Order: sequence, then structure tokens, then C-alpha cells
Amino acid sequence: MKYKSEDFINRELSWLEFNDRVLSEAEYQGNPLLEKCKFISITSSNLDEFFMIRIAALKAQIDSKFTQKDIAGLTPIQQMEKIEDRIETLIKKQYSIYRNGLIPELKKNGIVFLKYKELTEDEKKAAAEYFEETLFPILTPTAIDSSRPFPFLQNKSLNIIVELKKEKDRFSFVQIPSIVNRMFRLPGKNKYRFILIEEIIKEFMGTLFEGYSIRKMSEFRITRDSDVIINEDGAEDLLSKIEKSIKNRKWGSPVRLEVCEDIEKDTREYLKDILKLKKSDVYRIDGPIDLTFLMKLWIETDKDKLKFPPEPPVLIKEFQGDESVFDIMKEKEIIYHLPYESFEPVIDLVEEAARDPKVLAIKQTLYRVSGQSPIVKALKDAASNGKQVTVLVELKARFDEEQNINWAKELEKAGCHVIYGLKGLKTHAKLLLIVRQETEGIQRYVHLSTGNYNDNTAKLYSDIGFFSTNEDLCTDISYLFNTLTGFSMSRYWNKVAVAPNDLRTKIYELIDNEIENQKAGKKGRIIMKANSLTDKEMIEKLYDASRIGVEVKLVIRGACSLKVGIKDISENIEVFSIVGRYLEHSRIYYFENDGESKIYLSSADLMSRNLDRRIEIMFPVEDENLKDQIVKILELNLTDNVKRRILEPDGTYRNSNARSSKKINAQSEFYKLAKKGSISS
Repeated sequence: MKYKSEDFINRELSWLEFNDRVLSEAEYQGNPLLEKCKFISITSSNLDEFFMIRIAALKAQIDSKFTQKDIAGLTPIQQMEKIEDRIETLIKKQYSIYRNGLIPELKKNGIVFLKYKELTEDEKKAAAEYFEETLFPILTPTAIDSSRPFPFLQNKSLNIIVELKKEKDRFSFVQIPSIVNRMFRLPGKNKYRFILIEEIIKEFMGTLFEGYSIRKMSEFRITRDSDVIINEDGAEDLLSKIEKSIKNRKWGSPVRLEVCEDIEKDTREYLKDILKLKKSDVYRIDGPIDLTFLMKLWIETDKDKLKFPPEPPVLIKEFQGDESVFDIMKEKEIIYHLPYESFEPVIDLVEEAARDPKVLAIKQTLYRVSGQSPIVKALKDAASNGKQVTVLVELKARFDEEQNINWAKELEKAGCHVIYGLKGLKTHAKLLLIVRQETEGIQRYVHLSTGNYNDNTAKLYSDIGFFSTNEDLCTDISYLFNTLTGFSMSRYWNKVAVAPNDLRTKIYELIDNEIENQKAGKKGRIIMKANSLTDKEMIEKLYDASRIGVEVKLVIRGACSLKVGIKDISENIEVFSIVGRYLEHSRIYYFENDGESKIYLSSADLMSRNLDRRIEIMFPVEDENLKDQIVKILELNLTDNVKRRILEPDGTYRNSNARSSKKINAQSEFYKLAKKGSISS
């Protein structure tokens, strides 16, 4: 059957619905106050990235007269019109929550943000001293005249445009320094009285322009195109090319101008015109521009009652003793569920491998790692100890390029063999292979995961990790590393499916099997949990299954281009999204298979980029006990009636309010199960 454009949802609009769900957490009464601040900060950061990447790409399409329609039948211009309307609504909601919800609630709890005129005399004195001793030496006023053109203002920098009056009106700019804390803590018994430094700078701006009178001051902020596009054809040194592109990122073309609410029309028009933006690219902000500073408030405020209670990850029982990680892995396959269960066994595995004289080689992919990564340290130690260490560092991991370049250089200095992936493809698969010489011969150990080797995000992201010594699986991973480091490509996999060659095909086969079972009078059932579902062909395949009567349940955290409730097409499909304390990140693919369920974990989302333009892996969970654990995870996701939202036919989401008295918050339940030791038992 051929499906029509109205059977799909535009990816960008669906993503904006996701960011709205994140924003809703900033007004959810069950969340502690500082956690609400954190959520509103996250929505601001998310929106920045949306403009820097997605809006920038759309603008490029429009500028190049590209008219091809998207999955939902919209041209780039039509998409932009709808997106701009949705963003305008989202920003108004965001600042309404900030002004009418967070600020009064913060004040009730002794956390206050003040204007300069509201300060006490002692506070004014402290602010003046801070300006003179710290801010004044940093600030650089930049005048605009015939000999000094409009300055090239950095991406996401907050600035003040100063209109001077002497003989004739003229403009100057002052960039708010990002090197110091934007929140200045005022002295006194209450240590949570703050003033934003732009308020201090505006009060003493006259000292920067002696001999001139200031007519008006207005804050503004520019967002620039920040995508790193690398032409890899003929690129002999990918690392240096990416280094150069990162430096250029802060100077990309402007895509958004945020201005304070009370900016004068002439000043706004001047900024718009000189930045070559349209009226629709300008957003008037009724409050402090850029609310990401609220993350700093969450970090620096030690009022525990205003935060989620701590939930330290639980070490699963298999790793609670003193036994070698290698001995534990040889006993059975093991999974763990982040962030409820600890990431430490993975760190222990790499650290033990680095020390163990029997270990001959370690091979690992790194996509995003932490700033003080114990994994990287262990790999460097392994190389120092004479192991053959091969590390694929993905230099094209967006917004982590610079850090990954630094890690790549450090690993190379330590003696590791570092590779940067395949030409034209990002390596997103999470792979660790250890080769060990044992009495009975060579033994291989693998660790695979739905998430990154990042000890920081392991405490924030919901992911599943998998330990195994299965010979067929280890052989697959060995061949896959040969593909990544050389020119080999396995024509046959024992267990896994790998994008871009056959992961898509494997999922199609599994869906087709459910369709055939349904046709034969058996129960067809599919459950998929992923971050995004935007690939047109994959959605059409799920529509095919739904039309035959296969029950399809999808837990998609972010963008979902599939439309529910279409008569005779998607009536058997339900789509849910869970947004809560932790970021849902695991990818789980379940197929009923006539009672003999097939369950896979994967690094891949259901997006064209993951299926066609990345190295991704999908691997089976075959042990019946482990399969039961995965099913338990899926069941809790599907029965959550606190944080689960339900996709409606119009593309919006509604809360799945509990009809029963029992509230089920899947993320809270997972932690309770972890403490009982019942997720991984």
C-alpha cells in the first residue's frame, strides 16, 4: 500500500513537542523546585541546539531554493512557518513558567533574583566592588563607526547594545563575560540572594563610556549555524579538518536573534538588518535571555529538600564480591540497567584488563566519554603495560568533537592505536572486546551497550549494558572491529545485525515474521523502545503490520513521525513517551514470534541516519532469565501512569493519568527494584 504525506508527522514539529514535554516537567507539581529549574534550563539548551543544527539546515535549504517536500509533505518554507509559530508558543510558555511559577516559588524558599535598584546599600557596595575589581578589567566596549565595523559576536554570547548620544546617535557593544558566573551572590545572612551580572554591568556602564551619555541599553543574543560539515573526499588528515571546523563553528551564519522585551524598534531593526535576519528570526524575550544559567543554580544550591532525593546506583550482585570480572563473565551472560544499577563493572573490566598479564589486546569504540574518563585512563595504562590497544574515537560526535580530539591525541601518546572511523560514516556502535590468553587457549570477552562509555551520563541516562563470552557473538565483534580498522566486511553475522549493511533488513524480517504469524491466526506483537522514530520506510513497515492486525506498542522519547489513529492504517499502534528524572536512552526491540520471543538491544534509533549512515549494532538477548528482565523493563514503561505521555492523532501528547489509586512511575520503580536486586536477578 502506498501511504500519503498526511499519514506522517514532520520531524521538527514532533521534536518541538518533545521539548514541550521536557518543559512541562518545569511545572509538574511532583518535581522539587530546583529540579524544575533544571528542566527549564534543559529546554533552553535543547532549543539552542535545535536552532544551531535543524533550523540552520532548513535555512540553507530555503536559501538554495530547495523545494523537495519532507515526509509530511511540507516544503522547507512551509516547515519553517509552522516551526516558527510553534517555537513562539513554546517560548511564551517557558517564560510564563519562569516568571509566574519558578520565581515566586524560589522567593518563598529564600532564593531571590534582584534588580540593582532592589539591593540594600551593603549589597550595592558589594556589587560596585565586584564591578570595579572583576568585571571592569574583563569588559571590552566595542564602538561602531566608519572605521570600526559591526563586530563579529560569538555564538550564544549575551551582549548589551548601548545607544550613545553625543552630537548624533551611535551604537556600541559590550559582551557579557561567560568566563565568570552569571549569578553574583550578594553578601549577607541569606546566601541565596543573587543579581545577574548584566544588571551590574548596566548600572555601571557609564564608566566604560566616559564623556558620552547613554540613551538606552538592551540585551541581545545571537545563535549561529554550528553544524560541522566535513568533506571527507581526499581528506588525508580528518583530525586537522575537524579541528579547523570546530574553530569556525562559533562564527557560523546567524540563525536567531533574541532581544529583551523593552528594546526599541529602531535598535531591533538595526540588529536584524546588520545580521541579515528576517523579522521571524527575531524573538522578544520577556525575562532574562538564555535561561541555561538555572542549571548553575541547581548545581550550586545545597538545599537538598528542593532536589530529588539521591539515588546512588546499585552494584549488581554478580559484581559485589572480590572475584575477577573475567571469572564472573565466564559463568553466564549478564545485563545491568543504568542509571539504577552501577556502571562500575564496566570500568572494573577495562581496569582489570589493563593490569592482567594474560590480556593480549583490548579493542573499544568511544563516541562520548566524560572529561575525566576512567575508561580512557585504563586504556592508556593498558598500552603502557604492553597490551595491544585499539581505540576507535569518533571525531564527528556532534559537540563532543573537541574533547574527542584531545582524547585521541592522549591515547596515541600513550601508545594506543587510534582510528577515527570509516569514511562518510559515524561509528555509533558501543563495543568493547578483550582478548585473553588462558590455559585452554584464547578467550574473548565482549561488552555491548545501548549507551556510551561515559561514567557521568551513566548516572543520568537510562541504558542497558551486556556482558558476554558467547563464542559466536565474540566472533562477530572481532569481525566488526576488523571492518572498522581495515577493509574486511563479514558477509555473514552469527548473532548481530550491523548498520548500514543489514540492520534495517533484519528489523524488516522480524516485522514480516510478525505479519505472517498474524495472517496465520497467531498473535503478532511488536514493542519498540527508542529515542526517535523518523525513518519513512520503517514507519511504513509498522503501518503494514498494523493493517494486518499486529499489535504495535512504541515507547519513543523524542521525535516520532508516525501518526496514530489513522483508519485502516495505524489503529493497532500506540505511541508513548516517557520524560522524567532520567533521560530515556535505551533501545529495545521486542518481537512476539509466536510465544518464542526475540529480543534485541541496539545502539541504533529508528532514523535514516542510524540505519543508513552510521555503524550501529543490534544484538540479541537469548538467555531466558535475561529476556524476562528486559520484558520487565518494557512492561513498566508501558504501564507507567505518572510520566508516560500518549501520542494523539493530531501529533500532540496527553498525560496517561492514573485511573486507579496506584501510581506507577517506571523510573522510580526501577530504582526500587535495583535496591531489591530484582532487575538483574
